[in-house]
Amino acid sequence: MPSPSDSSPAPVRTPARRVSVDPQGPVLVEGPVEIVLDDGTVARSDRFMVAVCTCRRSRTYPWCDTSHRRRERADPPPEDRNPR
Repeated sequence: MPSPSDSSPAPVRTPARRVSVDPQGPVLVEGPVEIVLDDGTVARSDRFMVAVCTCRRSRTYPWCDTSHRRRERADPPPEDRNPR
């Protein structure tokens, strides 16, 4: 407990960042965000919501580019209904 003569200011409480985790996708973080990468470089985004890649498949890592989504083959072209 601080003494009555302690004139240090009370700590400022900053609002908590909201983080949403999707098991099948990225981690969504309310921005702005700075991420320190393995090599020490810092990636920064000033967007209001940031999708952070957790699968490391993204070409824009550490930002998610939806590479985690399963790719489905397009339906084969329909058979010719007017054979000759």
